[in-house]
Amino acid sequence: MIIVMKPHAPQEAVNQVTSLIKSHGLETHLSQGHQVTIIGVVGDKNKLCCDNIQLLPYVDKLIPVTESYKLSNKKFHPEPTRIRVKDLEIGPDTLTVMAGPCAVESEEQLMTVARAVKKAGAQILRGGAYKPRTSPYSFQGLEEEGLKYMAQAGEETGLATICEVISAQSMEAAVKYVDMIQIGARNMQNFQLLREAGRAGLPVMLKRGLSATIDEWLNAAEYIISEGNPNVILCERGIRTYETATRNTLDISAVPVIKSKSHLPIFVDPSHASGVQAYVSPLAKAAVACGADGLMIEVHNDPEHALSDGPQSLTFRIFDELMQDLGKYAALAERKMA
Repeated sequence: MIIVMKPHAPQEAVNQVTSLIKSHGLETHLSQGHQVTIIGVVGDKNKLCCDNIQLLPYVDKLIPVTESYKLSNKKFHPEPTRIRVKDLEIGPDTLTVMAGPCAVESEEQLMTVARAVKKAGAQILRGGAYKPRTSPYSFQGLEEEGLKYMAQAGEETGLATICEVISAQSMEAAVKYVDMIQIGARNMQNFQLLREAGRAGLPVMLKRGLSATIDEWLNAAEYIISEGNPNVILCERGIRTYETATRNTLDISAVPVIKSKSHLPIFVDPSHASGVQAYVSPLAKAAVACGADGLMIEVHNDPEHALSDGPQSLTFRIFDELMQDLGKYAALAERKMA
């Protein structure tokens, strides 16, 4: 349930309502706009007498929320969330590009890629130190050594950094080195890991599960936010369908659907969605055109010899050309490159 206060309701009236709600063992979530304040009620609303709340001064109306996710719901938080990472602001007015190798392979490789994506205009360096792979014999990442290289690259280039975590132990290590943490598709419903991410103190990128519905995805975000961390970015990375021409099927419709249901920023990962280098740029442009707040793109200095996801990684030349094109698409979407 959400409680909509009348325009210009004084803080005393808002405090009176929140105090009543909390006295019944429920939690509140405030969304204060220029004129109207919305109070979200989290918990069993049957504990409240709604008629009593309706009678309080400056209460305009009560609106039931039928969705199971509350804190990630646009009804609770009508204004789009803006998330700060270092000196960047991720949100509705900007287009943010994360770029880098799927896996950190060496210090030299990462520094080479970091300098190139920085020069092309990317704002955040992505790199995998922990790689959950389908085969146990595939390259699994450099772990903490890779995180150290990420920290060095971020310090030298000024780029913010993001790395995927796969366990509580990897998260404990990652928070010491990077600016954001990523929960990958395979862990979208690892609820204990989501709770740990909510307590980690860093912004979190939450990728959509391979076969997850949008409501399941938003409920996964709810786990993170409910632990006190509102800085969650959703990332559409393709879903599993019967189609085999691409690695996954990019659900481009997820972008406007999320915009209608949630206040959280949404990114698109055209690299994992397609699995094919030639398809990445067209899908990236489509994502910007339909309202994505940012992109996550894999870039490698030598894709043919990459230890992970070489076929979908862009060369420096292709990435530079894409970034030049994205500036034009961002302008058409009334966004500025972050």
